Amino acid sequence: MRATSIQLATFASTVSLVLGLPLLAHAETYRVGTSDTADYRQLDELPALEPGDLVLIEGSTDYDGGVVFDSDWDGTTAMPIVIRGLVADGGTRPRISGGMNTIELQGDHYVLENLDITGGSRRCVFHHAHDITIRDSVVHDCPAQGILGADNDSGSLTLERVEVHHAGGGTFDHQIYMATDEVAYPGSVFRMIGCWVHDANGGNSVKSRAERNEIFFNWIEGGYYHELELIGPDPSGGIDEDQAREDSDVVGNVFVKRGMNENFAVVRFGGDGTGQSLGRYRFAFNTVIVAPGATAAIFRLFSGLESVEMHSNVFAMRGGGSPNLLREVEAEWVRGRLVAGTNNWVPTGSTNVPPEWTGTITGSDPGLVDLGALATIDARPATMTSPVVDVGLAPPPAFTASPFTSPRELIDQSPVHGVGTTPRPLVGTIDLGAYEHGTAPPPSDAGLTPDAAVFADDAFVPPGVDGAVLPVDAAVPPGVDGGRADAAGSNVDAGAGASSAGCGCRASTREGRGAMVITLGLGLAVSLRRRRR
Repeated sequence: MRATSIQLATFASTVSLVLGLPLLAHAETYRVGTSDTADYRQLDELPALEPGDLVLIEGSTDYDGGVVFDSDWDGTTAMPIVIRGLVADGGTRPRISGGMNTIELQGDHYVLENLDITGGSRRCVFHHAHDITIRDSVVHDCPAQGILGADNDSGSLTLERVEVHHAGGGTFDHQIYMATDEVAYPGSVFRMIGCWVHDANGGNSVKSRAERNEIFFNWIEGGYYHELELIGPDPSGGIDEDQAREDSDVVGNVFVKRGMNENFAVVRFGGDGTGQSLGRYRFAFNTVIVAPGATAAIFRLFSGLESVEMHSNVFAMRGGGSPNLLREVEAEWVRGRLVAGTNNWVPTGSTNVPPEWTGTITGSDPGLVDLGALATIDARPATMTSPVVDVGLAPPPAFTASPFTSPRELIDQSPVHGVGTTPRPLVGTIDLGAYEHGTAPPPSDAGLTPDAAVFADDAFVPPGVDGAVLPVDAAVPPGVDGGRADAAGSNVDAGAGASSAGCGCRASTREGRGAMVITLGLGLAVSLRRRRR
């Protein structure tokens, strides 16, 4: 059967070339689950995947981890391979659990949707591929790394509406830990939009060594160390720090410092002692909430960096009080100290407020709805008379001494206290922080419920989103996401560490058919084609 299929494909190609007709790609749909219509029971039974293939995984069912999407199984930008969980009414996402790496992404151009991923002993998601999107999924209860990108062979990664919790551990394992291979995939981007990262077992909530980071409209809380750490490549991964400059755009997020280690810096920019970015950082329209009495700085500047700019943010302390804004004793400025900022709100008496800031607004209360109970924090402006209303600058002025490349200027979304975003309309002059007065309240600890996105067999239909599978963003430059070293410099996860468990061999060869072959050889194709199981 295999030889016959190959002969048919060869015949189709020959006819197409002779007649000058395009060869049409043929994508397959595979169903994994326990129903009578399922083709396979486990993901490691799948045949080799090709561009445009769709894998449907039945919900309310557990599946074995240790799944490898092989480096020989690439999609394309126009035809990514889609791995999609299905959820029936009242059901739950398909749960993939266990293995050293619960899911390992080696092949390029994949979209993973609506999955519950848990329990990988070393990594729940191990990413060393290019042009990967993970959306509407939850990654949780991972004893070491939650989502990890390798130092080498990694490209752009986008996380959309992903919940990550109870992952990481100790000093070197994190809930999300990204990096990029700046030689193999120059210009890579790590992007997070509408994600909820909370309740870490240890480590940082989000750490990245990517060449460019775009952190937009997320709710991030409960890291043991930093909520956000954006630094340079790990030298033990073989990427020289002068290969590229690592820049980061952090816009419209809520950061809440809480949990087991509340008196710790919220963000660290520059380096961690193992890799310095020498880069530019832009921090705009964020709301940062620190613990009562916290003395640690919100911004911790460390090792080599070029510049930091902060615009239209709100910095507050639960229960009132005056936070410490900036620690820079460990900073090593590339071109001398370059700090800028406009129209930020800070409590009166806050320490280490950058003197370069202009238009700073101070007071005893930012006038937000509720900064009391952690579970019900509502960081919206409470009334039109709040001091953060109608005093922002959109877009913020360019920092001419160190201009940021392609900054996010459209502030059209706000995070929810959970997964996803809510629209942020402009009401008069833009407000400070992550919210506009008059918008809907963020759900409290909403999480990503099993029916938050409903997937029919062939349609992706999350609430308020067009049913078509979203294409890979063409504006994302070719990217990389890689390895890791950490605060103490241990490059514990630089290697691929591929799991021995993976997907099976391809069951049959798919036929490529030209337009004329459809006419001349349709009968032969139908007679030879068999259902793959």
